Amino acid sequence: MSSVALLAEVIYTPERRIENGCVLIEGRSIRAVGKRTEIAIPPACQTYELGNDILVPGFVDVHVHGAGGRDVMEAGREALAAIGQTLRRHGTTAYLATTVTAPVDETLRVLEALSVAIKATRAEASSLQATPIGIHLEGPFINPLQRGTHPAEFIQAPSAVLLRKMLEAADGEIKLLTMAPEMEGADDLINLGKEFGVVVAMGHSAATYAQARRAIDRGARHAAHLFNAMRPFHHREPGIVGAVLTHEDITAELIADGIHVDSAALRLAVRAKGSNRVILVSDGTSATGMPDGNYQLGPIPLTVQDGICRNPEGKLAGSVLTLDQAIRNVMALGEFELPDVLAMATSNPARLVGVEGKKGAIVPGADADLVWLDSNLQVRATMVDGQMQVSGTAVLAGAPPPGGL
Repeated sequence: MSSVALLAEVIYTPERRIENGCVLIEGRSIRAVGKRTEIAIPPACQTYELGNDILVPGFVDVHVHGAGGRDVMEAGREALAAIGQTLRRHGTTAYLATTVTAPVDETLRVLEALSVAIKATRAEASSLQATPIGIHLEGPFINPLQRGTHPAEFIQAPSAVLLRKMLEAADGEIKLLTMAPEMEGADDLINLGKEFGVVVAMGHSAATYAQARRAIDRGARHAAHLFNAMRPFHHREPGIVGAVLTHEDITAELIADGIHVDSAALRLAVRAKGSNRVILVSDGTSATGMPDGNYQLGPIPLTVQDGICRNPEGKLAGSVLTLDQAIRNVMALGEFELPDVLAMATSNPARLVGVEGKKGAIVPGADADLVWLDSNLQVRATMVDGQMQVSGTAVLAGAPPPGGL
């Protein structure tokens, strides 16, 4: 089995900061990590020096609708390849393919096809693209009053029968469900989600504080894009935002693009939740990595101008954000430490969807998904399953890369 050692000035695991560090990789997995003086590098191992830059875990995005001009609802391997290639260039190595509210028959067809495509893509384990680790079902069980850009005509009342059909169509790939907990029948969805091992998220919701707390007590564990498409905070009715910010067991997504959430609200959320309960997401669309123009979000036409996605009604409709930019945006606030911000894009989302120890961390036994960042936190290279890409060229771990690492 081929092995490679990456030597970096600093490694963030992200829980540990290791100076003069070494990551030893065998095949697709991390064998050891520590100071260079602590790691016994095998004689036949290819060793590469990363200079004064840093090495961090691959980013994990649990809310991605598309990228590279392709949409998740296309549900084919070609679309997933384009999405995954774009994400990888920005350091994301694992993601949840996120659906949008559509006609029921179309959603069932998409879930079935998407499940097949995801399984095939994972089996291929290509360094050319980020790995889809499951599906995030956003809608159709949402509140029409907080639908955002989701088409009103396709929204469904909570139905355990319908959700079960969707879970079966997806063949075990649904890992996250976003729904409105205040709707009649929502408790049945929470119970079914727990039965199938699906994380239930509150989102696109007009829930009051009491309704949100009840959902948390029933088993909801997460909040989709906090502040967006939910009842706003009020000092006499804190609503779903108040419930999320004051319950220590709930994780919360933030779209840190400077458009969806003001910097003051972002600071408030991180201070209230703590960095270990905040998850950075892109809510990226097919326009991610593309120039301004016209794109699709499932059945919804999008117009992107000055990097802002809007639907025909003029509402925000996802983003063109990538997680490397989200990390830079949060760090630019000057308030948070880099290991904490990295955790928001790596170990926190991995823990949410049950892949901690395999994704989002540089620890023995984890998948060899790594990102090489320069001093400005720009991505220089991304490794997926032990294969590194530098300047768009695939490099097998253990083989000399063009120009060296």
